[in-house]
Amino acid sequence: MFFLKHKKTLAAFSALIIFTLIVSFGGGDSKACNALAMAAIMVVFWIFEVVPIYATALIPLFLAVPLGLLDSTDLAKSYGNHNVYLFLGGFILALALEKWKVHHQIASRIIALFGSTKSRILIGFGLSAYLLSMWISNTATTLMMLPMALSIIQLQEDKNSDTKDRFPLLLMLTVAYASSIGGMATLVGSPPNTQMAATLSATYDLPITFVEWMRIGGPVSLILFIFFTLFFQYLLGTERSVLVKNEMLQSSWTSAQKRVLLLFVCVILMWIFRSNIVTWLQIEIKDATIAILGAFLLFLIPSTENEPLLKWQDTVRVPWGILVLFGGGIALALSLEKSSLLQYLAANSLFLNEWSLIFILLIVIVVSLFATELMSNLALVSVMVPLVAVLAIQMGYPVFQLTIPLTLAASCAFMMPVSTPPNAIVFSSGKVTIAQMASIGFFLNIIAVLTLWGYCYFFMA
Repeated sequence: MFFLKHKKTLAAFSALIIFTLIVSFGGGDSKACNALAMAAIMVVFWIFEVVPIYATALIPLFLAVPLGLLDSTDLAKSYGNHNVYLFLGGFILALALEKWKVHHQIASRIIALFGSTKSRILIGFGLSAYLLSMWISNTATTLMMLPMALSIIQLQEDKNSDTKDRFPLLLMLTVAYASSIGGMATLVGSPPNTQMAATLSATYDLPITFVEWMRIGGPVSLILFIFFTLFFQYLLGTERSVLVKNEMLQSSWTSAQKRVLLLFVCVILMWIFRSNIVTWLQIEIKDATIAILGAFLLFLIPSTENEPLLKWQDTVRVPWGILVLFGGGIALALSLEKSSLLQYLAANSLFLNEWSLIFILLIVIVVSLFATELMSNLALVSVMVPLVAVLAIQMGYPVFQLTIPLTLAASCAFMMPVSTPPNAIVFSSGKVTIAQMASIGFFLNIIAVLTLWGYCYFFMA
């Protein structure tokens, strides 16, 4: 009881002691020890959330330079990485979709298309969340879909309702899980994807484009979504054919909604055909350039005669903390790489060379997936990607062959409310208990491990 009550204080005190001991062991001038000390205090603060995880990402700003790990230029490049702006552009585009309720238009039409049995409602909501979360954050998708799902559930609750109905539980979990799975498909769908890309680009000059990520994340995400859908249809049992009331009203598209959707589609097409545009115009264009251009145009294109689609006041709802978290993760990764600590760890892991790729992949996926049940998936990727990248190089494998499975697995934590924001959001509805989420989520975790393991081994080898 005492530990639970004071766990943050104890964690902070322990982290400071660990930090002091490691720095002292290296005499204060050992870059490897200093990097390990900074990593240790950040990991402890992230795991126990001593301060908000976004605040923890600020630690390199006041430790990296004094400890001799980075100079001010490298530090500025970390927090100003182009992938940070890729996600910023994505966030602003998502704000416009939400402000003008474009997501409601898309979701209501998908649901109307599939029908009104419990089976089809689950599929409709799952597909809506899956498709939306490819382009906007899984957190935003869950927040958008939850009120609609609750309205469907409330329409079914009457005096004759069966307390053993699984439909309300499965509908809530569908919204959360489909949002997480859909976020795996694109580079902007989930923060860990962008964090991995930014880390490898900054430390190893290994960029991964929007299209390159989709070639891997898209198919594995679709396969996992199909397995998840079939599993939930099985759990629904005899309720599959029961009709439900569906009063999801469809309204006509407004001019503002059409303009936002058209701009959004143009941005996606430019991401997909970026290489062709670069060849045609003979200029360098990054995915972040396209995202920021799309965001800028939202402040220029009018919604009415007097107002643009977005005003600057709307951006107060941008999750700026995640952008800071990206920068902190990149700064940590660069500090570990420049200190040669990761190379030292890799050199002392030569025994892994005797292990086959299929076994190493399994270990990476299992550790990532179950570790992220206990800590932020973004924080996990920030810490683990640099280490796994060095191990991959040491063992003679392409860096992406181990880091991409690690990153994808970090989005597949389905057991605990604290694992991901979508899980926490649906848990807060009161329709899901921890026991229910853990029992169903465990089987989905196993499905995710097997899916990622098989796909990444046979299609990335």
